[in-house]
Amino acid sequence: MRHFCLLAATIVVGLSLSGCAAESGPPPLVVYCAHDSLYADEVLKKFTEQTGIEVTPRYDTEATKSLGLVQQLIREKDQPRCDVFWNNQVLGTLQLKQEGVLEPYQGPGYERIPDAFKDPDGEWTGFAARLRVYIVNTEAMTATDEALQQALAADDLSQAAIAKPLFGTTLSHYSVLWDVWGPDKLKAWHADLRERGIREATGNATVKNLVAEGVCQWGLTDTDDFYVAADEGKPVEMLPVRVDEQATICIPNSVAIIKGTQQKARAQQLVDFLLSEETELAMAASKSRQIPLGPVDESKLSAEVKQLKEWAAPGYPLAGLAEARAQCLAWLKAEYAP
Repeated sequence: MRHFCLLAATIVVGLSLSGCAAESGPPPLVVYCAHDSLYADEVLKKFTEQTGIEVTPRYDTEATKSLGLVQQLIREKDQPRCDVFWNNQVLGTLQLKQEGVLEPYQGPGYERIPDAFKDPDGEWTGFAARLRVYIVNTEAMTATDEALQQALAADDLSQAAIAKPLFGTTLSHYSVLWDVWGPDKLKAWHADLRERGIREATGNATVKNLVAEGVCQWGLTDTDDFYVAADEGKPVEMLPVRVDEQATICIPNSVAIIKGTQQKARAQQLVDFLLSEETELAMAASKSRQIPLGPVDESKLSAEVKQLKEWAAPGYPLAGLAEARAQCLAWLKAEYAP
């Protein structure tokens, strides 16, 4: 009888443990995300609701946004901890392709995005963009191209602000100028801004705050940061940054699968979800007013986003700027070395 009881107990414990293992399922998808958690969390939660796939996001800081995660992914190349990288821009993702970190995937989401905003080999795809803009405090100056040109030419720029260009979209901005102007002109322009006393902030959100609160008259930031101030009722307007007579700086989010992921099929599901019309419309309707890149129902876009789409149409091509970014970043690191 004793042996029978022990055997029965063993069977019960074994069934219990096997049941727990069956219920535990696969681990969550690990997503490194440089997009603002305020907006990305909503999108990732919707993905989980629709698919049942749990997601564990890892976000970066405002000061080192995107660059820190790019460097982390390179360090982890041989033992990847991440399944999907959601970058808030493109140029850092280009570096990951060069480093052999990314896994090609050309699914239905890839197919709906125009060629200008995706890698021809399928290693990354852009979606839901924003623009580089001048943010202007309308109590301090008029938000017109003429007034802005006068402000840009002033001897004293202590009433203007820009984020340090070592990170994020300001680095992308500088990389575009490196490509358009060439290194010498960009270096001279950068030195001139600093000599005239432009304020260098830790990030675009700080630039927005300085202008919105009237500490500065104008600054360089992104459309998503501008709308934070506008929605708070601050006296601000924006004008698009143009690198020549027409071209604007349109900076998409980008998504890529990390080579070596043990959850490729589930990672592909997330990529297709992020690149879907549903997600682009949701991000356009969010407070950040992201610009859809694939075809969407235009009747569902606000007048604000429709205006941004017009500004974004002549966006400067970013897909070929990997080398320009690398050279520009190397110079900037030396420029800001302690």
